[in-house]
Amino acid sequence: MSSQKDVLVEVKDLKKYFPVRGGLIKEKRQVLKAVDGVSFDIYRGETLGLVGESGCGKTTVGRTILKLYPPTDGRIIFDGDDITELNDRQMRSYRKRMQIIFQDPYASLNPRMTVGDIIAESIDIHKIAYGEERKAMIYDLLSKVGLSREHANRYPHEFSGGQRQRIGIARALAVNPDFIVCDEPISALDVSIQAQVVNLLEDLQDEMNLTYLFIAHDLSMVKHISDRVGVMYLGKIVEMAESSELYSKPLHPYTQALLSAIPVPDPDTMEQRERIILKGDVPTPINPPSGCRFRTRCPIAREICAEQEPEMKDYGGGHMAACHFIE
Repeated sequence: MSSQKDVLVEVKDLKKYFPVRGGLIKEKRQVLKAVDGVSFDIYRGETLGLVGESGCGKTTVGRTILKLYPPTDGRIIFDGDDITELNDRQMRSYRKRMQIIFQDPYASLNPRMTVGDIIAESIDIHKIAYGEERKAMIYDLLSKVGLSREHANRYPHEFSGGQRQRIGIARALAVNPDFIVCDEPISALDVSIQAQVVNLLEDLQDEMNLTYLFIAHDLSMVKHISDRVGVMYLGKIVEMAESSELYSKPLHPYTQALLSAIPVPDPDTMEQRERIILKGDVPTPINPPSGCRFRTRCPIAREICAEQEPEMKDYGGGHMAACHFIE
């Protein structure tokens, strides 16, 4: 991470609502509030981790930043340019600079295309190279992700999960982007392969000066790769801090519960550590609780939590959290 705080991506009060179709024609139209007022910056050259339970909206945040989903409200500023209202044609020049690595490497690769054509698809769309130069770029990208040039003529089904994810990474790198959303890129892989892919992402970041939004639910892996970490709950960010600070001194009750679930390789330490078990289930984002969204499961919730939504406050050194009862 660069010492100079050069902001590449600014997200301001971002909201993404999805309409929910009911069974009856006259039924009142409902909306699912997947992302409901999220704000943060991503600095050039850093990795910002985004964690939370399934359904908290972290993947929707990543896809909305890239304009794969049109935002419902809020602003997205990329390298100083407001891209919120841009149409598909206007977004084209930004697509080269913003890419995504998908969670499922098999589902995201066209089974009818060779690996070479999959990697070169964006090269062709943006008219970056032709003929021998195009072929050289494909071979170079394969080499960068630890594959050989012979793999260019094969099809996705001929590869293992880890190799397929390397192909997905090569495809994302093909247009030489500045910013990549890594949408749970290791969750579909064997544990033995996960570390290899994370190490590859770190090496590529150093080599190509990449900026990552790393979305995951594996908290230990997020700690390893991220400079800063944001914690999401039901469409909101409840805490954000530098990685080491967040893991050593979590402030929000939800973050404390999440971190207490991380296994520790020492049985004695594991036995002594307090495990925080949250009561109840995650509420529906169609009808979230009033005030603080975590209050229905929070062990320290009081009356004010139902009446008033807590603001994100800085508790020192950029350690932000949203709770009425942090001292």
